[in-house]
Amino acid sequence: MKLAGVVRLWALALAISALLAAAGERWPAPLPLQLPLVWGLVWLPPLAMGLWLLARWRLPGASGVPDPGAPDPDRGESID
Repeated sequence: MKLAGVVRLWALALAISALLAAAGERWPAPLPLQLPLVWGLVWLPPLAMGLWLLARWRLPGASGVPDPGAPDPDRGESID
């Protein structure tokens, strides 16, 4: 089941790569190098992923759910 999904995704990536390579062969002139665009393409995806991870990061116990490794403060003893 998972293997079929991986093969489909791999085939799609291979097809896109082949189309891009064919388009590159037919391109009439080389593209001018634009450093801000290059740096944006290099740095924006990792920065976006880092910000997404930081936004979803939770410390153990900060969500109100007790940490499974922490000792239970209520051991069933009565205080009456």
